[in-house]
Amino acid sequence: MAGKVTAGSKAPGFTLPRDGGGKVALEDFKGKKLVLYFYPKADTPGCTREAIDFSELQAAFAKAGTSVLGVSADPVPKQDKFKAKHDLKIALASDETHKMLEAYGVWAEKSMYGRTYMGVLRNTYLIGPDGKVAQVWEKVKVPGHAEEVLAAAKAL
Repeated sequence: MAGKVTAGSKAPGFTLPRDGGGKVALEDFKGKKLVLYFYPKADTPGCTREAIDFSELQAAFAKAGTSVLGVSADPVPKQDKFKAKHDLKIALASDETHKMLEAYGVWAEKSMYGRTYMGVLRNTYLIGPDGKVAQVWEKVKVPGHAEEVLAAAKAL
């Protein structure tokens, strides 16, 4: 696993397949603000709520000059279904190789019901127009999180 990405550090570059086909890269957001949020699994309760919360605030993020990109290890077809099912307004990207997830330090050992496994940590990164990480939220609790990130994006 790569080093931890902290506020003030340069955001690791990436190019990933995205919902609806095509690719999305950090380069695409050069000179703009980007909320990069990592979620464990499409269409699970917490991940669904988080995606809906970010989607509901998408216009406010756009007004603040900020794009939102959700990333998980789910394959693109699963994310396309997730996006359509919940009418999500935000972009979703897939990292089935875990390279980008590892670069951000969010592919990690987790445990549930006494079983350990590798999975995606629920972390969010606010990246400034300069390509540097402005703020990091680790072990995110979903209620109120999208609003908190929006306030930070407006202040940046």
